[in-house]
Amino acid sequence: MVSLKCRSLMPVAGAEAQLAVAGLAAVLLAFLLVRQLVKQRRPPGFPPGPSPIPVIGNIFSLATEPHVFLKKQSEVHGRIFSLDLGGIMTVVLNGYDCVKECLYHQSDKFADRPSLPLFKKMTKMGGLLNCKYGKGWFEQRKLACNSFRYYGSSQKLFEKRITEECMFFVDAIDKHKGKAFNPKHLVTNAVSNITNLVIFGHRFAYDDCNFQHMIELFSENVELAVSGWALLYNAFPWIEYLPFGKHQKLFRNAAEVYDFLWKVINTYSQDRVPRVPRHYVDAYLDELEQNRGNPNSSFSFENLIYSVGELIIAGTETTTNTLRWAVLYMAMYPNIQERVHKEIDSVLSNGRPPSMEDKHRMPYVEAVLHEILRFCNIVPLGIFRATSQDATVSGYTIPKGTMVITNLYSVHFDEKYWTDPGVFSPERFLDSSGNFVRREAFLPFSLGKRHCVGEQLARMEMFLFFTTLMQRFHLHFPSGTVPTVTPKLGMTLQPKPYSICAVRRQ
Repeated sequence: MVSLKCRSLMPVAGAEAQLAVAGLAAVLLAFLLVRQLVKQRRPPGFPPGPSPIPVIGNIFSLATEPHVFLKKQSEVHGRIFSLDLGGIMTVVLNGYDCVKECLYHQSDKFADRPSLPLFKKMTKMGGLLNCKYGKGWFEQRKLACNSFRYYGSSQKLFEKRITEECMFFVDAIDKHKGKAFNPKHLVTNAVSNITNLVIFGHRFAYDDCNFQHMIELFSENVELAVSGWALLYNAFPWIEYLPFGKHQKLFRNAAEVYDFLWKVINTYSQDRVPRVPRHYVDAYLDELEQNRGNPNSSFSFENLIYSVGELIIAGTETTTNTLRWAVLYMAMYPNIQERVHKEIDSVLSNGRPPSMEDKHRMPYVEAVLHEILRFCNIVPLGIFRATSQDATVSGYTIPKGTMVITNLYSVHFDEKYWTDPGVFSPERFLDSSGNFVRREAFLPFSLGKRHCVGEQLARMEMFLFFTTLMQRFHLHFPSGTVPTVTPKLGMTLQPKPYSICAVRRQ
């Protein structure tokens, strides 16, 4: 009898346990929901913005053409407004005046990086680009700036090395004998080799499969880093434990790239002589040795790998996409291409290769490159920033640690500073006498403390690669085809794959 009675109680006890677990789960879910909704409340004095969806906020508003969406929202909510990215309160800056006020006049206050779960996962907030604003960032940036100056743009010898790479580049194009090909592979390899010379003192052959694979992973991660999955991961880091999602691909790519970079760093530092650096890696290892035992030093093998990866991405993606857009637009506007050819021919007599000394005598070439940078908006939202201290802008209060998006697209399409900004027109960078004119609201390399480290080198590359290419070839699309100019979205705006015919000029 006792045994039977116990058996009858077992289902009841099991049901009670299930109810208790369900109740606990419901309480936990309610707690998390309330906590999320509290995070989504705008602080006092915070800029207004579009109404968020509960829990996920405005994340899905950034799924397609976020730069265009943000500019349109500025017409409703003002040049400075806020977004809720799943509980991450964010301020968006639009238009040249607003961006200049924050990044230039309050440069220190807008020089930090947000402590996003994605940044923490990928670089532990170390390296160079994602490093928090402070002593570590100053150390890393100073070394990078000196390296790009000493081993790059300030050396006449380095200009010669860029010219040599230009020859490898056009000779590789020549092999297609005027037939259609996709220029992405050759442009990417040529441009990345300039950065490689600064970082490793070495270039990679265009058929180096290992390096080519690494560049492809970099390019893929540039797209994945601003995908919907990446934004969701920042808002809800627990999705890391889901076995699916593009964020998992992002992490796998990064791990593979870091392994490859470690091998390359070891290879090109083997013959190193301490305190006689030949390139960035040597200089970094010198700093690491000199600061060994210093617990406050930011120099480490881990940060070296992160910094090298970031410099390769930054040095390759922007210039590569600028040149790919340039090729596309030259074929799309034959009249502009013809004028470029005439100016190059008038300056470079007897087919001699271009040099930086020729730049001031080619105002139209300069105007074309500047208009491509403006019109195509290679990095439309820059790299996300954060406030390093409380800031006040246009009467609004922005607390310390707030994420900040600088909409550089809105700067380059600011009707206050650009007439007909939606029209591709190199002439806007020329005066009535045909001389090149700098324009104030032109910020492709951003502004302030976090402006692009390799700006001068990038400008050298763009001019020398573009003029060498246009000196030798006439560009046109294969018969019956006209590529789309709608960009492929990511951290950078790049052209969708297209084919071009490069016919040797006589």
